[in-house]
Amino acid sequence: MTEHPRDILADSAQNWPVAATTTPFTGNKTSVRADDVVMPDGSTARRDYQVHPGSVAVLALDERDRVVVIEQYRHPVRHKLWEIPAGLLDVPGENPLHAAQRELYEEAHTKAEDWRVLADVYTSPGGSDEAVRVFLARELSQAEGERFEVVAEEADMRLDRVPVQDLVRGVLAGRLHNTCLAIGVLALQAARAGDGVDALRPADAPWPARPFPA
Repeated sequence: MTEHPRDILADSAQNWPVAATTTPFTGNKTSVRADDVVMPDGSTARRDYQVHPGSVAVLALDERDRVVVIEQYRHPVRHKLWEIPAGLLDVPGENPLHAAQRELYEEAHTKAEDWRVLADVYTSPGGSDEAVRVFLARELSQAEGERFEVVAEEADMRLDRVPVQDLVRGVLAGRLHNTCLAIGVLALQAARAGDGVDALRPADAPWPARPFPA
């Protein structure tokens, strides 16, 4: 087993050969791909996975150390989940910060002056290529103009502001399950316990998983 210095441990990009590929399903925003991947020994193995445009999420923190959260029905898991504002990168190459600002406006009618990157993650790399960038947004205020018109599940959303510590307890107790919320609040706690929030990456930090123009 090779040991690595803990402060430089990093994932490495690789692209194993694909002998054949098909797309058995194409949906509105995502699709399913089936690849015959060439293994190191020369054999092939079928890997089926969701092809996803990528997402952004926003941990919006107010002056009272409360996080903007939304309760929304998620049909695949048959739950209403408490989440942080999030959405798809609808346009290839879209600047993720602009997308995050849009989602915060549309889902919470809120804007923020200070933006930083909390974490970049693959949500389920064994079955999807979805990449998510989770932002920290501070110095909040109400957005100008009319509220965004919501439809479908979003029309039933409930909006609240909850203290960070309550969300951390909820995640650790198994009461809160949304990926981006869990990553966001735990990453915030880790940043505070480490080098501090001001040491987080800037909002325009490179994101190799979903490259965008500088």
